[in-house]
Amino acid sequence: AGDENVGGRGLIREYEFLQDTQVTLLTERRTTPPWGLHGAKAGREGENKLDGEWLPGKISLIAKAGQRLSIQTPSGGNWRLPKGL
Repeated sequence: AGDENVGGRGLIREYEFLQDTQVTLLTERRTTPPWGLHGAKAGREGENKLDGEWLPGKISLIAKAGQRLSIQTPSGGNWRLPKGL
């Protein structure tokens, strides 16, 4: 709608491991998107991938040298002013 404001884009961080590395992810909004405010659209879920394979939001693993980790943060939910303002 014309009165809806964009909540913000997420960002993508990518890492390539140069040696075997212990990795722990404690991330949120991987299955439930950020909500919109006052009836505006929800944002998009984030995602975690290791060499293109989906990872859960909370995980601890050993990444091998040469593997690539991609972390995409969720986008913000859109917002609009409450009715009557």
